[in-house]
Order: sequence, then structure tokens, then C-alpha cells
Amino acid sequence: MTKRKKKRLLLGMFIGASALISGCGASSDTRDIVYIGHNQAADHPTNIALLAFEEFIESRLGDKYNVEVYPSELLGSQTDMVQLTQTGAIDICVASNSILETFSENYTLFNMPYLFASAEAYHGAMDDKNVTDPIFESTRDAGFQAVAWLDAGTRNFYTVSTPIHSPADLKGLKIRVQQSPTNVQMMNLLGGSATPMGFGDVYTALQSKVIDGAENNEMALTSNGHGDVCKFYSYDMHQMIPDILVANNKFLEEMPEEERAVFEEGFALVNQVEREEWVKAVEQARERAEKEQKVQFLYPDTKPFQDICMPMHEAFLKSYPDIQPIYDQIQQYNARYPSAAE
Repeated sequence: MTKRKKKRLLLGMFIGASALISGCGASSDTRDIVYIGHNQAADHPTNIALLAFEEFIESRLGDKYNVEVYPSELLGSQTDMVQLTQTGAIDICVASNSILETFSENYTLFNMPYLFASAEAYHGAMDDKNVTDPIFESTRDAGFQAVAWLDAGTRNFYTVSTPIHSPADLKGLKIRVQQSPTNVQMMNLLGGSATPMGFGDVYTALQSKVIDGAENNEMALTSNGHGDVCKFYSYDMHQMIPDILVANNKFLEEMPEEERAVFEEGFALVNQVEREEWVKAVEQARERAEKEQKVQFLYPDTKPFQDICMPMHEAFLKSYPDIQPIYDQIQQYNARYPSAAE
């Protein structure tokens, strides 16, 4: 028995035991199980899109594959799930770009603050395979590859009690950032005190005033309750970072060509459904945050933030000159779709 089969067997036993404990019997299905894990809730656009993927694959290949989607970190943290996908214990997972940065420095590009001038430039570049393929395929040696990108909106600062109108307002504030060197550097340049921590710890840290704020999209206010504590959300729009759907190499490469084509259609469907659901979810989150949580939305001039962060681009490209052609292609989209403020 290969290591991959052993790990999948152990995972199946764990899931089966969990099902029995919760009162559900383990399935005796003889089809190949496709394990998919992510860290979002059942009503999140990511889960909705993956359930659409499950329905699509089983409608076309249901005699062979049984797709099982596990939300809410049921298969472990994002880091755990990437490592499980790397070994083949699970087949597919959703990973934050910041985690993938630790597997390939190419992903650092997408973490750069103010990389994209507008949402239109962001979507255009991410839909361009000339931009994404060299990055998506850069983890092949690590045992997995990206198969689709997911929209995670814009990342903005939100705070418990200090409205952020300019970088000066961040001075002395402890702001939670993702566990990424790029994000730590960005936060320190902007004058705040970067406080890396896992996302699951943020609510308690805000409530207990261990930190003064965080940075994320609007969904964090409602889905994760951060708007119950933080009353100011400032659209400085410092990052547009995709989440990435990654799949185990062997799982994809050992698949017959005609089946692989169906899965590729399914991956495209995940992207389409998630983006459609994201627009609706953000609108609902904003409305709820304003009306129920009494969060104030602020719209500062983004240029002072951008000016402080731009030297990071130059330093990154100096360290990784091979990324320059991809960076230049993104700038073409920025020129075509500038921000509304320009």
C-alpha cells in the first residue's frame, strides 16, 4: 500500500468515526471519494461554489466519483489541509495566498499591497492564464498545483475604536495581519504594529483588546462577528488577494484524459459560482454590518497608503527578477482599468 493510500485510509477512518459519533453511519459507497476541504462556513460563497462543483462532477461522472466537501476546517486548518493535499491524503483544498507563499515565492506577488489598481484590473489579470499559469504551476515540485482562483474581495483596515482616515491614524495600533512576511512588512511601513496570528484567534483578541484592529474583507465583520467589536471599517483597499483552489498532482495526472476534462470544467464552474455569490454576500454583509452591528464605513484617500507601500514592489522585483514579465502584464491591466479615484 502506498503512503498516499495509507493516509487516505486513515482519513476515511477518522471521518467515519466522526460520522458515527454524530449519529450518522459511514458510507459503504464503492466509488472513489474525492475529499475537498476548506475553512469557510457552510453559507460562504466558497462552500456554495464547491457544492456546485460536487453536483456537476457527480452529474457527469457519478458512477465513478463521490465528491465530499468538508467546510469549517473539518479536515484541519488551512496549513494542515495544504499539507494533506500535498501528500494526497485529501485531493483538493482551498488555500490562502499567504500560505502558498511559503511553498513558492512566486505567490508573494499576489500579496503585494496595491498590486491591482481596481477590481476590474484584478479580475482581468487573474483570468489571464499568461499571468496565473507560471504562478499556479510553481508548486508542482511540492506535490500540488492551483486549479482555480477565488475572489476574496479587497482587504481593508477595521478597528475597535480608532477611525482610520490616513496612515498616521495607524501609528501605535496593534493590527492583526496574516502570517506572511509581506503582510508584516506592509503593516510596519504603514506605521502600525503588525501582529500576526491565526484567523480563528482574531475575535477573542479584539474582544480582549490584545489587538486594536485587523484587516480583511467585509465578510469578516458579519460571518466572523468582528463587527460586533470593531466599529470602524476603512476602505484603504491595500490588497486584493485571491484564495486558491489547489489539487494533488497525482490525483489529477492519473485521471483519464476525458475525466480530467470534466474536472477542468468543474474548476471553471467553481470560479464562476464563487464570484457571483461573492458579490451578493458582500452586499448583504455591508447592510447587516451597518444596520445591526452599527459599523461605520469610511472612505479615505488611498494614495498616501499606496505611496508608502510602493517601495515594496521595487524590492520584490529586485529579489525575484523572473517575476518582472508577469508584473508588467498586470500593469497593463492597471492601465486599462485604473481606479475610480484616478
